[in-house]
Amino acid sequence: MRLLAVFLILLLGSCTAAPGKTVLDVWAMGREGEVIGELIPQFERENPGVTVRVQQLPFTAAHEKLLTGFVGDAMPDMAQLGNSWVPEFAALGALEPLDARVAATPAMPKADYFPGIWESNVIDGTLYGVPWYVDTRLLFYRRDILKQAGFDHPPRDWGEWRRQMVAIKQLVGPSKYAVFLPLNEYEPLEILGLQSSDPMVTDGAKGNFRSPGFRRALDFYLGLRRDRLAPVVANTEIANVWDEFDRGFFSFYITGPWQIGEFKRRLPANRQSEWMTAPMPGPDGPGMSNAGGSSLVLFKSSTHKDAAWKLVAYFSRPDVQVKFHALTGDLPPRRSVWATPALANDPYARAFGEQLTRVRATPKVPEWERIGDVIKAVGEQAARGQINAGQAAAALDKRADEILAKRRWMLSRGRR
Repeated sequence: MRLLAVFLILLLGSCTAAPGKTVLDVWAMGREGEVIGELIPQFERENPGVTVRVQQLPFTAAHEKLLTGFVGDAMPDMAQLGNSWVPEFAALGALEPLDARVAATPAMPKADYFPGIWESNVIDGTLYGVPWYVDTRLLFYRRDILKQAGFDHPPRDWGEWRRQMVAIKQLVGPSKYAVFLPLNEYEPLEILGLQSSDPMVTDGAKGNFRSPGFRRALDFYLGLRRDRLAPVVANTEIANVWDEFDRGFFSFYITGPWQIGEFKRRLPANRQSEWMTAPMPGPDGPGMSNAGGSSLVLFKSSTHKDAAWKLVAYFSRPDVQVKFHALTGDLPPRRSVWATPALANDPYARAFGEQLTRVRATPKVPEWERIGDVIKAVGEQAARGQINAGQAAAALDKRADEILAKRRWMLSRGRR
């Protein structure tokens, strides 16, 4: 019995922090959640009074886990939060404002961050997250096919892009296409919509898809389908994007930085020189793209906010961001890190560095992901010719207004 008692005491002791230590609970997701543990030991050595306990969440379950934790008053001290989720949890009152902490941390200058990414964390004038890694989408293209079609540079505006796509289609013939815009992804149409200064959702929480700016984007998007420059298929209807890109089924593809490693691995070594990345063209010049990625947030319920902020500051250091990029391939949000050899000498990453100077946050309403699903559904109807552009814009406004009805009700009563 005495041995059993000693064993239980030792077991219980192993499950708790040493006396006087602060235990930080951190939730992280996906690949980032897998590798974050490799960065923690150095932080704990620099902060011997703090122990970090990381819980990895799959992206598919993270949103529900966060909402359940909020309702059950069981939030961690700190978490990785997708930029598009920040407005939702700020509206719930779950997040700690960070303006004062940033102002008191000279090693985290706002000017060193890409403005569009930083702004995606500002809700109603208050900062709620610090960018951890950034994500945006731009063009991956077959420069050999583009050259054969008579062009020596990627497109710089929509007019030139369309001329290039027409020339490529004439070159590759009826069974191949110039661009791939998967029907089961709303992001390509969203990005074209972000090119306009007309917001897709107004400050009064109303859909604004019938605005001239979005209609111009929608007409451009649907024109590519109408003229058979883009196939009317989802990415589940082709073998895979890498093989189809390699065989020239399409020459332009709008996607993100995670594909750099995939294209390097999956395309044959003797054809690695045939593809490249380029910033998004806009209607009349260089274009915008979406301000994606994840940020680091503190929760109001945390009793260890000062220690958690030390961890945010640690993850935000340029030297740690260099290590994080090496582990994940994620793009850093700080401009100074882009001067390091790993990024400065990567020709495929260069376009992302330029694009990140021109990114725009998606509408800052918690319901945006639901509206994104509507963009996907209505966009597919229009792409298949079941409705015209005017009907599609009207349907988007109607569905968005239905989704935002409760938000308008709250706004009318002066509530978030």
